[in-house]
Amino acid sequence: MSRLFEISSEFIELNKLLKASGMCDSGGQAKKFIEEGLIIVGGETETRKRRKICDGMVVEYGTDSVKVVVER
Repeated sequence: MSRLFEISSEFIELNKLLKASGMCDSGGQAKKFIEEGLIIVGGETETRKRRKICDGMVVEYGTDSVKVVVER
């Protein structure tokens, strides 16, 4: 499932995005998924929990993906 996720600031940290978008049930689960290399950002595996996700970036977990857009 692919969808948009709007943010009101310049960026959102990866672990916070995973929780806020519903890709993970909790912050702890988000951190675990990132540590295990299960999260893809821009086509590459991402292991940094606080990676800054900016406008236009796509984050994937399994068959779920979210494109971040800054609300205007």
